[in-house]
Amino acid sequence: MATLSVQIVVLGGLTPSYGAAAGGGDEFLNSGREFIHAKNGAGVSQTVTVNSQVACNQGADHDAAVAIPAGQERMIGPFPKNRFDDANGKVQITYSAVASLTVAVVRVP
Repeated sequence: MATLSVQIVVLGGLTPSYGAAAGGGDEFLNSGREFIHAKNGAGVSQTVTVNSQVACNQGADHDAAVAIPAGQERMIGPFPKNRFDDANGKVQITYSAVASLTVAVVRVP
């Protein structure tokens, strides 16, 4: 599992850096203002799943699973701290596959 660096969006603009999605998943430190930008360069759909850490009031744990069609990209987030933070204040991400899937985590100030 890799820890992704959070990149801050600024008024002058941000050219985000993307990294390959890790086969064992990724994580990042969450302030509640982050978004995952995932780009799927593969020829098949891939799913990015963000682990919810708490059950809802009905007792179910609702992870955020976002399908990204072949050749497309998605912005995913933000992630409320009380729902998505683990014990270390990080958000945990897994992927259905990682071939040609790149990710960046950006934060709005």
